[in-house]
Amino acid sequence: MTLSQAVLGFGAVALLLTVVPGIDTTLVLRSTLVGGRRQAAAAAFGITLGLFVWGAAAAVGAAALLAASEWAFRVVTWGGAAYIVYLGGRMLWRAVRGDDAAVALEPTPGPRGVGRALATGFTTNLLNPKTGVFYIATIPQFIPDGYSPLAVGLLLAAVHAALGLVWFALIILGAGYARRWLASVRGVRVVDAVAGTVLVAMGVRLALAHR
Repeated sequence: MTLSQAVLGFGAVALLLTVVPGIDTTLVLRSTLVGGRRQAAAAAFGITLGLFVWGAAAAVGAAALLAASEWAFRVVTWGGAAYIVYLGGRMLWRAVRGDDAAVALEPTPGPRGVGRALATGFTTNLLNPKTGVFYIATIPQFIPDGYSPLAVGLLLAAVHAALGLVWFALIILGAGYARRWLASVRGVRVVDAVAGTVLVAMGVRLALAHR
């Protein structure tokens, strides 16, 4: 296998993973509808940063602990599930209370809101063991002989990140237009209720999923 073949082969598999709706897509979509495009872009960038951590770990074998140890896998899974349920629970609580919905209509100003969105995207991806399992199962198979595993792992993660950023850009642009009709207290409560329910369901499913 040549390096070009490795990149194309991994890119085809990563594209399928990218377009399948999941936690990352839900987070970016909600960020666009409630926080605006800048915060959504920051969340998307944070998610892609997490890919490089997983790519490097899978390439050098550190993440293989998840594949070899049931205990380690469960710890990461439950930690990720708890964080996702926490995010969804906050959204549901805001939707039920209603008094915070008006505040949510305006993005958190300045670097604070962007930084928070970036950290949320990065943490969400880093605590998602499904991403780690995907990288563990695929990246070692796409490392050609004679190349540095770490370098190739980061390159393949960059390919996945590029695909993800294009996909997230389409979501942000499309949802940005929908935000015009959802920019009301009631609209924000509906968005929080739907996104919160989806995230809580995903977190519970993740916690209960068998390896």
